[in-house]
Amino acid sequence: MNTIDKIPTSKIQRATKLVSTGAKVGVNYLKYYGDKIVSSEADAKERLNKNNASDIYDGLKQLKGSALKVAQMLSMEKSILPQAYVEKFSLSQFSVPPLSPPLVIKTFKKYFGKSPDELYDTFNATSVNAASIGQVHTAVKDGKKLAVKIQYPGVAESIATDLAMVKPIAMSMFNIKGKDSDKYFKEVENKLVEETNYVLEIKQSQEMASACANIPNLKFPDYYPELSTDRIITMDYMEGEHLSEFTAKKTNKNLSNTIGQALWDFYMFQIHKLKKVHADPHPGNFLISKNGELIALDFGCIKHIPLDFYVPYFELAKKENIENKVLFQEKLYELEIIKHEDTLEEKQFFTAMFHEMLSLFTQPFQVENFDFSDANFFGKIAELGEKYSKNTELRKMNGNRGSKHFIYINRTFFGLYNLMFDLKAENIKINNYLSL
Repeated sequence: MNTIDKIPTSKIQRATKLVSTGAKVGVNYLKYYGDKIVSSEADAKERLNKNNASDIYDGLKQLKGSALKVAQMLSMEKSILPQAYVEKFSLSQFSVPPLSPPLVIKTFKKYFGKSPDELYDTFNATSVNAASIGQVHTAVKDGKKLAVKIQYPGVAESIATDLAMVKPIAMSMFNIKGKDSDKYFKEVENKLVEETNYVLEIKQSQEMASACANIPNLKFPDYYPELSTDRIITMDYMEGEHLSEFTAKKTNKNLSNTIGQALWDFYMFQIHKLKKVHADPHPGNFLISKNGELIALDFGCIKHIPLDFYVPYFELAKKENIENKVLFQEKLYELEIIKHEDTLEEKQFFTAMFHEMLSLFTQPFQVENFDFSDANFFGKIAELGEKYSKNTELRKMNGNRGSKHFIYINRTFFGLYNLMFDLKAENIKINNYLSL
């Protein structure tokens, strides 16, 4: 894989890169209009999506940081984005061009005030894993193999300007309008700022590992604060294969079920017992050990769940509450899905829409055991996503619905459901966390 010798860090440099990417997308649309004349609409649209996804991703991977993180988040929205975008943006989870070795050494010295050779017995300046905010290197100290995560230069300083540049695209894609739309972007900005604070990440990682120590078949690395800074983390190097590599094989059904139960227990325990959650459930953050254990990594994105959101959110996971028209609408108001200033048409539309969505999405919570290999269940979710993405009535309305807390909680459940489906995990005990 090619390496990167320089990352655009100034506002002008990053804006120029995005403008250049936008120009390529414009050319792709011109090709698309001509393509429609000589081929079918479906074929032309598929080629447009592939070309746009490739050009957008190629631009974002050079910028890294918040811009690439947005692509990573979008790659989890399989029911919203065309498949071409999902496939391309998924590369941002654990496979992007790394910094070159000279830039790595320079960055390390800047962050630590010392060279890697002064801290470790050996240090490999060639990355073993590169993602959106940082990349991982191997090192050895006192005979112990370590993983050293180094943050890309300029990432923390460019969060606000990056989000300002991608905001118009996001608002168009998700039909966000209105004076209160900034609360959603501020929520994302605050979480991204937290993700660039590696001192906070170590603290969160140690707290989560301690709290979840009793969950079967789940492991965490140890962390070394004395070999870390606010931009560098040193932890145990964990041997294993990425969850996506494991699921691609589909060879061991019993192990898939064991891993699926551990993953589900991990998330339910966090959400219901700790009222906070690892809100970045993509395959790059999980490994499968040779002993068949799930290894959880990267606790930079932890979402705290306030009680006034938690209570109505999970009350709407109960079938009897969904079917109670008065209570159902009351909870929609509490969660800011419908508002007192809405028109009667808006109230009726969004009440019906969320009733349909929640009746489907909450099915796993209404049984003792659930089969996450059920293609019919996930097919219905995809159909529902496609139905509302094409709904012309919805496009006319204000799409910024719900509390700001929905962003990361819904992201968590979309990601978790996708991972459980990838595992084809069967007979999962939904409330097993109660016994942990």
